[in-house]
Amino acid sequence: MLAIVAPGQGAQTPGFLAPWLEDVALAQRLAELSEVCEIDLARYGTEADAETIRDTAIAQPLLVAAALLTGRALLGDDVARVGAFAGHSVGELAAMALAGTISDGDALVLVRERGRAMAEASAIRPTSMTAVLAGVPDEILAAIDAAGLTPANNNGAGQIVAAGTVEQLAAFAENPPRRARLVPLSVAGAFHTIHMAPAVAHLTAVAEGVATSAALAPLLSNADGAVVADGADALTRMINQVANPVRWDLCMATLADLGVTGMLELAPAGTLTKIAQRNLKGVELFNLNTPDQLEEARAFVAAHSVTESE
Repeated sequence: MLAIVAPGQGAQTPGFLAPWLEDVALAQRLAELSEVCEIDLARYGTEADAETIRDTAIAQPLLVAAALLTGRALLGDDVARVGAFAGHSVGELAAMALAGTISDGDALVLVRERGRAMAEASAIRPTSMTAVLAGVPDEILAAIDAAGLTPANNNGAGQIVAAGTVEQLAAFAENPPRRARLVPLSVAGAFHTIHMAPAVAHLTAVAEGVATSAALAPLLSNADGAVVADGADALTRMINQVANPVRWDLCMATLADLGVTGMLELAPAGTLTKIAQRNLKGVELFNLNTPDQLEEARAFVAAHSVTESE
């Protein structure tokens, strides 16, 4: 069974879209997406430095557009062969569009507003996030709770991300969980926590103008790893997830239960397959980062696709 996944914020690197835009059709498609989200995606994906594309209001549309661009180049509209779509954090919007629950255009409108609203919410009070690596999961979660922080991302074995105010994170760093290593993340705020509540309210209003459809292929929710078929339900879950933890650990558990044999990560790829190496033993992995990989990627898709007999 094939899983197609889209990465979240932090996966972007300077120039990662450059090879894709050598194709005239793909460059034109990105220009169309740029018009929708009111951002020069080609410039940010080819010329901007790391600090510039770290900006939430830029990074989020850039990542969703990249996943859609590379996902459509790989699959076209033929998604019925895919056993599951999933996206980490903002990547969930790309997964929703590829699965057919919302249009590509609406995905870019939503991510434009999501990025702006989360950036504004982050400016209200200094907040941030810290990755907690290794250690004992239960002890880590207990320490995060004791510090008044939120386990904003649970990425399975080996990585939980704590989020909250900079003061809370400083105190947490002074008394870290046993056998754990703390890595402060270069992010603008405490995403997926109560600090993002203003962004949820804004997105709820924006979503009133978004049409939804039933998923054309199984779609996994970051909220609890559940398979979601109803487009309206998927949209509501995505909005609420902005201020609630990303349970990527549960998404991977669902993939394992579904019998996934191959996972392909869309550009900029590598983050989610690295996590899968620790949590989905025996699953074949593919990072799609450049267009010269498309032939090999299509063979990977064919090898792991759902067939009519299944």
